Amino acid sequence: MVERTADAPKAPVDPPPPTYYSSRPEAADDHVARAVAGDRVAIERLLGTIRPLVVRYCRARVGSFASADDVAQEVCLAVLTSLPSYRDQGRPFLAFVYGIAAHKVADSFRNFSRNRAEAVPEVPESMDTAAGPEQRAMQGELSDQMATLLRVLPEKQREIVVLRVVVGLSAEETAEAVGSTPGAVRVAQHRALLRLRKEISGASG
Repeated sequence: MVERTADAPKAPVDPPPPTYYSSRPEAADDHVARAVAGDRVAIERLLGTIRPLVVRYCRARVGSFASADDVAQEVCLAVLTSLPSYRDQGRPFLAFVYGIAAHKVADSFRNFSRNRAEAVPEVPESMDTAAGPEQRAMQGELSDQMATLLRVLPEKQREIVVLRVVVGLSAEETAEAVGSTPGAVRVAQHRALLRLRKEISGASG
C-alpha cells in the first residue's frame, strides 16, 4: 500500500502593492527614500502625490499667461530627472519640489514670447485630485483672474498664499519652502489675504 504524502504547503504569494495616491502634502516624504533608490512603485506614488499640488501651484501662479499645465508637466519631469541626485537635507521633499516649480514658473514668464509649440512629454495623471473649497475657488475657470489678482502682492506673500491656500501646505512646510518661520508665514498670509479682500472689494465697489 502506497502511503500518500501530504502536499507541501505553498509559499504565500504577496499581493501586488496597491496603487494609491495620497492628497496629504506630507505624504511625499513617505516615498522619497525608495523613489531615490529607483523603486518604481515608490516613484509612481511620489509622482501621484506631488502632481496635483504642482498643478494647483502652477495654475494659481501662471494663469493664462502661459500654459500652466505645460509648466506643471515640466516641473514633474524635472523632479523625476533630479531624483537620482537628490540628497535629504532634513527639509520636506516638497520644499525641493517648490524650488523647482518656482524656477519653472519664473522661466515661463521670461520666455512667454518664445514658441511653445513643442509638445511636453506627458506625465501620468494622479487619481486623487481632490481639492477643498478654497482650493477649487483658485483653480479652473478662476485661475486666470486669481493669477492676475495675486500679482498685486509682494513676491513672498504671493508665494505663501499659493503654497498655503492653493497647494495646501502647513505653515511649517511653507516656512521650510520659503526660508521663513511658521509664525512669520501665518502673519504674511493674514496680511496678504487682507490685501486681496481690499482689492476684491475695490474692484466690485
